[in-house]
Amino acid sequence: MRRSDRERGREFAIDVITRCDYGTLATVNPDGAPYCIPISPAILNGNIYFHCAPEGHKLDNINRNNSICLSCAADVRVVPEKLTVSYSSAVVFGKCYAADDRDERFEALQAITEKYAPGADFGKTVKPDFDVPAIYRISIDQITGKYHE
Repeated sequence: MRRSDRERGREFAIDVITRCDYGTLATVNPDGAPYCIPISPAILNGNIYFHCAPEGHKLDNINRNNSICLSCAADVRVVPEKLTVSYSSAVVFGKCYAADDRDERFEALQAITEKYAPGADFGKTVKPDFDVPAIYRISIDQITGKYHE
């Protein structure tokens, strides 16, 4: 990281992912070009989970090459009088896998629901469609946090 004075540790980065509204997931196209798409990440048991449609460009890339990069930001505030932006951010490098285990899928979907729809009746709203979304797990190989005020 070029600005080591702004670098923060793993716990800071995990907190950013926990609080962010969305993250941008980068995968690798067949020609080696990056492909980025927003996701709704949630942390569970030291991994990052997201849900999505069961098919599409992102999953084609992951199934071919599961190396990913995830970028998340929170506390973003433009400071026009100083010509800067205040933020907290996290960058993750890791591997992405389909969460096929039923218990893991259930817990991950519950964590995502708790983050993005707090107070929702999980059993009533989500459980009937439990098998519909694809659930993916990102194992963290490297994670960094950054803070700028």
